[in-house]
Amino acid sequence: MTRHVALSTARVAWRHSLRFRLALVYSLVALAITTLSGLVVITLLLGSMDRQFDARLNERADVLADQFTNLSKGLGQRPPAITGFTVLVDAQNRVALSSNGLNLAPGEPFPQLNEYRLPVQGTRVRAVTRKAGGFGTLWVGLPEDDLIAARESAMRALLLSALITPALMLLLGWWVGRRALAGLGQAADLADRIDPTRSLATLPLPQREDEVHRLLAAINRLLVRIEAGQAREKQLLGQIVHELGAPLTVLKASLNRAAERTGDVEVGRAALVADELTFTTQDLMQLARGQLEMKMVWHYIPARTLLGRLDRLVPGTRFEGDWSGGILCDPDRLTQALRNLLANARRAAGPDGTVSLTLEDTPEQVRFVVQDSGPGLPPELGERIFEPFISGSGSSGLGLSVSRQIAVMHGGNLTGSNQGGGAQFVLSLPSATLGDDQDDDLEETESAEVSTPAAAHR
Repeated sequence: MTRHVALSTARVAWRHSLRFRLALVYSLVALAITTLSGLVVITLLLGSMDRQFDARLNERADVLADQFTNLSKGLGQRPPAITGFTVLVDAQNRVALSSNGLNLAPGEPFPQLNEYRLPVQGTRVRAVTRKAGGFGTLWVGLPEDDLIAARESAMRALLLSALITPALMLLLGWWVGRRALAGLGQAADLADRIDPTRSLATLPLPQREDEVHRLLAAINRLLVRIEAGQAREKQLLGQIVHELGAPLTVLKASLNRAAERTGDVEVGRAALVADELTFTTQDLMQLARGQLEMKMVWHYIPARTLLGRLDRLVPGTRFEGDWSGGILCDPDRLTQALRNLLANARRAAGPDGTVSLTLEDTPEQVRFVVQDSGPGLPPELGERIFEPFISGSGSSGLGLSVSRQIAVMHGGNLTGSNQGGGAQFVLSLPSATLGDDQDDDLEETESAEVSTPAAAHR
């Protein structure tokens, strides 16, 4: 029950959720596409701007060089004025003319003639050279400040988009994934609430026939097959137990009579084995029926009546505690649960070990403490020791599962641990008290309890 509640209330951590992973993948893909497309666009844009800048620079240099080369066009006129970053260098690589902003004196050497990118007065300049007829070589430069600013702006825009786009895509992907997978989450919640001991219910299908619809439809078909398989297994198990029950009952009675008549130890041991098999078939029958199909028959019985039953079923048990009170329970079921615990304890302790059953009666609950001197519970099994067919002592593995089931049906619980060198099981039931006007009917209640079919069978 606790495990079922934990499953039904569990929620997937955000970092493990499918929609987060989808949103993350969507964001990473968007980041890759945005970055790649941005780089391509910026590369093309900057390349175009760079070509336009070179075209403008070459055009300017060609115009100036043509004016110095074709002097016939301006015969009788002075050479054109030098403007901007322009230098006319003679054959000895000395400055003949320069623009005003360069502050170069005529006759001064000009070593930057063959440099095409250089800082001039704190400004990045790109330059070209042209032959200026008989005047020498013309050096023309244009500042790259606007081009550099455009390149930096484009890279900032790319970086900003690379930061903002994934965040927006992550939020958008999370929201879209939450809406798209809402049906799957609701189906998971409904599946957590399915009780396998009842008839398995199918999951509601979404209206849109998408992948979620297909998955849930497949799960529903699987649930139908599981339910059919469980029904067949229960039916087969019930038939097997029914076929074994009657012969075992006859065999046990015959062996008990033979043991009483002959006093043979081997016959008595065989009678105990038959008794063990009888209780195993009862455990199998309870497993086949399931907890919800079992009916509880409540009686208020003296604790000593329960002690007498258990003493006959599991001889060699040491009974401790106060057995003078009464217990509200289903006597047959409670006897079955305690008998399973004592039989397991005797099997673990061995013929020379000790097994004790202590009754602790408090106003809140009644506790049955079974202690043995055996090796204790295997630590690697933990709570799995209460699952069907899980055993650490060589038994069928049904006793503890059935005993806990019976305790839960009484409103109590069954726990196990290692105490004092051996295993200790505590079966707790809610305490119940009777008023004074009901004490006189206690003997009649006990008679009614003994006359139940299950008790007669035992």
